[in-house]
Amino acid sequence: MSESLRDALLVALAAVAAGAVTSHALWTKRDPRSTVGWVALAWLSPFVGAFFYLLLGINRIRRRATRLRSRFGVPTEGPPSMAAPAHALTPEAVGAELAPLARALGQVSRRPLLGGNSVTTLPDGDAAYPAMIAAIEGAKESVALQTYIFEAKGPGARFVEALAAAVERGVEVRVLVDAAGTRYGRPAIHRVLRRRGVTVARFLPALFPWRWPYVNLRQHRKVMVVDGRVGFVGGLNIRPDHVLADEPAHPTRDVHFRLEGPVVAQLSQSFAEDWFFIARERLTGPSWFPKDLETPGEAIARVVTDGPDEEFDRAWQAIHAALVTARERIAVCCPYFLPDAPLLAALQTAARRGVRVDVVIPAEGNLRFIDWAMAHLLDHAGLDEVHVWRTPPPFDHAKLFVIDSSWSFVGSANWDPRSLRLNFETNVELYDAALATELEALIDARIATARPHAPTKNVLARFWHSFMFLFQPYL
Repeated sequence: MSESLRDALLVALAAVAAGAVTSHALWTKRDPRSTVGWVALAWLSPFVGAFFYLLLGINRIRRRATRLRSRFGVPTEGPPSMAAPAHALTPEAVGAELAPLARALGQVSRRPLLGGNSVTTLPDGDAAYPAMIAAIEGAKESVALQTYIFEAKGPGARFVEALAAAVERGVEVRVLVDAAGTRYGRPAIHRVLRRRGVTVARFLPALFPWRWPYVNLRQHRKVMVVDGRVGFVGGLNIRPDHVLADEPAHPTRDVHFRLEGPVVAQLSQSFAEDWFFIARERLTGPSWFPKDLETPGEAIARVVTDGPDEEFDRAWQAIHAALVTARERIAVCCPYFLPDAPLLAALQTAARRGVRVDVVIPAEGNLRFIDWAMAHLLDHAGLDEVHVWRTPPPFDHAKLFVIDSSWSFVGSANWDPRSLRLNFETNVELYDAALATELEALIDARIATARPHAPTKNVLARFWHSFMFLFQPYL
């Protein structure tokens, strides 16, 4: 083969590769910044661009989910019997002011609003872990546990003992841990649990053999359901850092929640779908979905799941709907605050309408890239009427969102592109004035020790923060 012919073939292959990436990106991508980035990389370096696009740019999750549901007949939202329809309420049940929000989130979540729930706030691992372990120890039928990080040492060892003991009692136990999250501790938790006879699966084993906190499409949900009746949800992973009384090397604050009532069926439904997606095992029957759910409280609630599959953008839409609904106050506590332009505009517009807006974020985070990008956003977002507070150590991992002392949104989602577009998240919206007031008090206590955000003055630091913000869609 002549050199000129070989060069011509390489040019033709490069054009085909770049053209294929361009066509697929234009057809499937919703974010123009992502589209432009991939198209530019494809044409500037066709073979490298095509390789990385095949590796990172194609959403195979949605395709796999669609294929599985088509093959096995699994509906997108699970069987109707799992949604607790006997306790379903109309949007008007939450009152005239919040009814539009309830109606919007009903369309977004595709789940009914359920009454009769009780909610208990569990600050940090100090309160949450003993409550969760006690629930496992009292389990009679089933335990479903999914989390991002599960370390086998410290409190994790107590979880392992409780789960193994439940299996020995004849309780059905299923544990779903994110594959990337298993690499945060040694020994690997999935191996420890299997040795103890606990059925465990890893969510999407990562391609890269090292711990990489920025890998996409992670199972970031933190949910536990016992006997289909008691649920736990929030931001807590299972690791020593969350037990502040033990004075860990890297103390991390957070908030978890214990739920009882019909809404627990929606948590079970979400777990069952995730488990089937990974393990190809159906979880059915009264041990997982009891029919006689009690109504121990007055909170009205609904689960809002989010992910890069059929549930894309649901958490984002829920947050945006709440921001435009707020009349008096918006209170946000979040460790990673990198919202896109529409959410920033909604925050600023709410403040200009006279709504008190408080955003509470850590002064020092645990991921430096996000810290730098956050600094640029806060310096240039034009949030002049928004009160942004930076809390001192320990690092605050809590994810709380409250409006008007009446509505709360809690769970695993952060206000960043990774949570709102690239990862799988579980949140719960709660119409409960007592809970909302309690969470506002938690946020106000954080504000009392915080300082207002101060713009970066160092010129070199500002340039570096600006450069890191270029990667905001991927952080």
